[in-house]
Amino acid sequence: MRYLISGGGTGGHIFPAISIANALKEIDPECEILFVGANNRMEMQRVPQAGYKIVGLPVRGFDRSKPWKNISVLIDLMKSMRQAKKIIKEFKPDAGIGVGGYASGAAMKVAAKMGIPILLQEQNGFAGVTNKLLKDDAKVICVAYEGMERFFPKEKIILTGNPVRQDLAKGTKAEALTHFGLSADKPILLIIGGSLGARTINQSVIAGIEQIASAGIQVIWQTGKNYIDDCRKALAEKAQANGEKNFTLGNSTIWVSDFVSRMDLAYAAADLVISRAGASSISELCLLGKPCILVPSPNVAEDHQTHNAMALVKHDAAIMIRDAEAKEKLVSEALELLKDCEKLGKLADNIKSLGQHDSAKRIAQEVQKMIKNTHKTDK
Repeated sequence: MRYLISGGGTGGHIFPAISIANALKEIDPECEILFVGANNRMEMQRVPQAGYKIVGLPVRGFDRSKPWKNISVLIDLMKSMRQAKKIIKEFKPDAGIGVGGYASGAAMKVAAKMGIPILLQEQNGFAGVTNKLLKDDAKVICVAYEGMERFFPKEKIILTGNPVRQDLAKGTKAEALTHFGLSADKPILLIIGGSLGARTINQSVIAGIEQIASAGIQVIWQTGKNYIDDCRKALAEKAQANGEKNFTLGNSTIWVSDFVSRMDLAYAAADLVISRAGASSISELCLLGKPCILVPSPNVAEDHQTHNAMALVKHDAAIMIRDAEAKEKLVSEALELLKDCEKLGKLADNIKSLGQHDSAKRIAQEVQKMIKNTHKTDK
């Protein structure tokens, strides 16, 4: 079998795409997989790092603030569709898999027109523009949230969840405490803002340093590379450094870094997580059953992170604090919640009940089923 996988632009699109490719390889080690991405986007580096071939298209997003610039965008879109047609003719895929992003729109539209069955994977609780545009071309649409009938035809929808990193559950609490230089006798708060960090979350933590200092807790704080210097400076003014990454802050300890390489250990250590509400992060929190406070990013298309967060809030599976209110509320809310073991337990149980297991494998199986059904129809 030959599979064409397209999409990208962000890690939230790329990681599921690579996970689906890995699952297809596990089921069928002899299969051939080709990725199609957008030139100069992160998939052009990440996909080859994962061991797969990728071809880039000149496609890019429309500029809503400067409409006059979109003439060149349309020209690039037409170029991309011509290139996609040539790629598909040469590769001859049995199926196309679209995960969202600019390239996915061009490649999957052309594939469908050429009679190739396509499956879409939608990561968010509010469907992305590309997948909404492709809904009529798709045979199957795999989603991570209930209630997606408002975006897609009900008969095409399959609830599979989002693929998550396979090694996240391997860490133990004991190993985590040693790794981060923390102790078992104080609660641990994990703060993550995505791979690049989140300005509001970091500013909220800095604003609440005095509260943290007097709370007698431990913190694992991933700041992102753009904010590490400011965050370290703020800590250094208030705290005594015990080592390269650990600060003593009153009765509390803070481990701070721009990036956490062992997220399995960070999750294993955490009694509570503060996070943005990206699709991948939420899927990880659900699978691991971690109580969390979600601060949706306001800087994303269609405000989809708020929709992601609300899908958990309505099940009493997470607490949401809006970005604009975070500086005032985030730290105090987190510290109160860390004292409430009953509430933490309830949040953990509820979020774990929403976790979808083996998502990548299930999506890969749906791809194969789609191909078989297409062959039956053709006969």
